[in-house]
Amino acid sequence: MTSATAKAVELYRLGNEFRREQRWSDAMNAYDEAAQLDPSSPAVAARQMLAEIMEFYCKDYYNP
Repeated sequence: MTSATAKAVELYRLGNEFRREQRWSDAMNAYDEAAQLDPSSPAVAARQMLAEIMEFYCKDYYNP
């Protein structure tokens, strides 16, 4: 494992910890850095899922 890959794994884990703590911005930043270091990192999928969650809203809640 290269040092960039190891750093990407560390950032991915850090992003997961931030996500559990509901620190969304910090999680996105950690996933972004991990994805830049290793494009095959699971952080790419995690970032996409987090972005989809953050962009979701239920129209029924906003238009009763």
